[in-house]
Amino acid sequence: MAPRLLQTHWQVPARIEEVSDILDDAEALPRWWGEVYLAADIIAPGGPDGIGRRVKFHTRGWLPYTLRWVAELVAVDRPHSWTIRASGDLIGQGIWHLTQQGPVADIHYAWRVEVGKPLLRPVTPLLWPAFAANHRWAMAKGLAGLRRELARRRA
Repeated sequence: MAPRLLQTHWQVPARIEEVSDILDDAEALPRWWGEVYLAADIIAPGGPDGIGRRVKFHTRGWLPYTLRWVAELVAVDRPHSWTIRASGDLIGQGIWHLTQQGPVADIHYAWRVEVGKPLLRPVTPLLWPAFAANHRWAMAKGLAGLRRELARRRA
């Protein structure tokens, strides 16, 4: 199956620099987005700008399975955008894009992804609507967690 595009749009009352700092801190994801990110371990630090940084993730959604995958930072223009390449149980590319709209951070995530997990790969075309719903659930948890993390950092 060819990669599919999943898109997410969030808006939060924040500066994009705050949001970028939070989203870029991969090791902290299990703390504030713990419903989805079970573990995040840096396996390669990358260069001074972070390019080449590789993070091994263990994630889950509401469906009864977990995913193990690696994200590599392949492009960055902080605080406006960064691109990751995924390998493992998820294969594809994710692009975060942040813009400032007055007091609001406008956040777009485009995730062009396919399932690499051998157990799920054969049934992906049939179950894609459930996988897409699982992604929406995970991203809703992420937005709620981001709001909590912004409040925590401002306290």
